[in-house]
Amino acid sequence: MRTPENAQIKLKRTLSLPMLVFYGVGVTIGAGIFALIGEIVGLAGQQAPLAFLLAGIIAAATGLSYAKLAAVYPRAGGEAVFVNIGIGSFWGRVVGLGVTATAIISSAVVALAFAGYFQQLLHLPTPLITSVVILTLAGIAWFGVRESVIFAAIITLLEIGTLVVIGFMGAPNLNDIGFLAQSLNPFAVNANMVAVSTAAMIAFFAFIGFEDIENMAEETKDAHKNVPRAILLTLVITVIVYMLVALVAVTSMDQAQLAGSKAPIADLFTALTGQSGAPIAVIATIAMVNGILVQIIMASRVLYGMAQEKLVPGIFGLLDAKRQTPLFSTWFVAGLTIILAISFPLVHLAQATSAIILFVFSLVNFSLWRIARRKDAPASLRNWQWLGLFGALISAGLLLSEALKLV
Repeated sequence: MRTPENAQIKLKRTLSLPMLVFYGVGVTIGAGIFALIGEIVGLAGQQAPLAFLLAGIIAAATGLSYAKLAAVYPRAGGEAVFVNIGIGSFWGRVVGLGVTATAIISSAVVALAFAGYFQQLLHLPTPLITSVVILTLAGIAWFGVRESVIFAAIITLLEIGTLVVIGFMGAPNLNDIGFLAQSLNPFAVNANMVAVSTAAMIAFFAFIGFEDIENMAEETKDAHKNVPRAILLTLVITVIVYMLVALVAVTSMDQAQLAGSKAPIADLFTALTGQSGAPIAVIATIAMVNGILVQIIMASRVLYGMAQEKLVPGIFGLLDAKRQTPLFSTWFVAGLTIILAISFPLVHLAQATSAIILFVFSLVNFSLWRIARRKDAPASLRNWQWLGLFGALISAGLLLSEALKLV
């Protein structure tokens, strides 16, 4: 339970706009792009950059909804708060627990994958590796949000730096203006828009992560301005990086070979340099650590925010008096992640996380529509009900498509 003394403690506002953007880019540009690019090139071919651009536009519809809501309700708890205000406490609780579940499941899956790579260097039991890495990262998350985000930012710089370096190495191959124009032209003679649209749906999942920024609102300086800006800047940076990598990929490597690759970015590096792609595989592994950390941070803030809204027991709102970080929530998330990682088959649960996220997106967008239509709606939201409806329809369509895959 929360004591009267603890109730006076608040999350510490230490994050500036640049730090929040680093957090957002780090949670969005994760290990996924290192694997997805091959599948997208296999579907869209030369138009893979166009597929990423379309995916970015689709993500921007929901990103704008998050940004508009975050400007008015900059609270930890993010989606749960939005839906609680827009639809009601039942759905707010469902959304908050759903977001927390996806974070915990994703962390457990990534921890297992990390253990698999680590065992190639040092043969230790999987439960030991997963437990140590999760507890270590939970310790960083508990120690302080500023320290956690700096740690994540360093890994983010490594990830983005790798992709940008690959982009620059492939720049000499981008001298055919006609080819580049065709790659971005939906009306090009060789464009198969059905295949490009399918690829865009897959590429959309490489943009998931921007929504986690809102959960850092109560630890951000000038949150009502900086959180929306960070969401939009994260999406812009992500689109640019993904399109650059896709352009280099389709101009520097045989598309069929890239589509069949199990490590497409590593193979692209080899094609450009003639060197082993092993360093890229190492960086992709390090990116996994970043993914676990930001998910622990996010899930603990969602639970903290839900406790503030009285959607979960008050103990989840307990803060460390010195660190001003969620105490019980952080270690609860870490403990549950370890239990899942060492005790349960996670393949089917991991497949369901994308559907849960799209369900959350649908309800957040619908909440914007509901709130904007009210007579007492905040002035900054009144003219944006169309955005909520548009985003809800897109998210629901993607959810239906994803649900059909699971049947």
